[in-house]
Amino acid sequence: MHEGKTYVVTGAASGIGAETVKTLKAQGAHVIGVDRNPAGGVDQFFQADLSDPQSIDALVEALPSGLNGLANIAGVPPTAPAAVVLKVNLYGLQRLTLRLLPKLADGASIANLASLAGFGWPNAVEQCKAALALSLEDDIDAFVAEHALEGAEGGRSYFLSKEALVVWTMQNRWSWRDRGINMNCVSPGPVDTPILGDFIETLGARAEEDMKVMDRPGTPQDVAPVVSFALSDHAKWFRGTNLMVDGGMSSHILSGIHGL
Repeated sequence: MHEGKTYVVTGAASGIGAETVKTLKAQGAHVIGVDRNPAGGVDQFFQADLSDPQSIDALVEALPSGLNGLANIAGVPPTAPAAVVLKVNLYGLQRLTLRLLPKLADGASIANLASLAGFGWPNAVEQCKAALALSLEDDIDAFVAEHALEGAEGGRSYFLSKEALVVWTMQNRWSWRDRGINMNCVSPGPVDTPILGDFIETLGARAEEDMKVMDRPGTPQDVAPVVSFALSDHAKWFRGTNLMVDGGMSSHILSGIHGL
């Protein structure tokens, strides 16, 4: 499905990122991995800190041109400081994507790993707009203080980072249509990765209740094929879409909201 294609995968060292690398390579792709930590199984590896604009710019400078896609999978959990959560999960992702556009081939695809945590964006539109008015070079600490995000109950900074990412992806549904470049989100539910414990720690009883409803947590093997699909030519008419891969949890929530 990806023969002769070259993709950049961030967060390639572990979890969903590492499994996406494996999946893409099995389908014929040349994969460039990006992470803070060394990543195995990739064809090329670049170390970068997605909370640091200079590190991102150096990465973009080093990457080749003619790339067929970007999988923005790197992220930090809600136990990290709120400013770091926003920088990595939202602002660093945006900066990398926008700076890398000139090096993407026409017809390339961008897949952003959002989350079921972004499901509530319709109830947080104004806060999403406020977040999206900023960039990685702005004073994110001041934004965190203004919105009381540090230590906020339920990991609010993480939820906001994913809500704003879903909104940003929708806003850019047609931004690069003239070049045939599409961008979509993939939103997993709870996934059994090294940071699942961080979510349970942060969300407490809420996470425990969700886990009781689900038959099991997801695995990276559940999610990586969806990311692969989003990068493929088969998904070219998906534009600004949020693909939910959550074991039915979003449908469960919607059914409850609407009395179904």
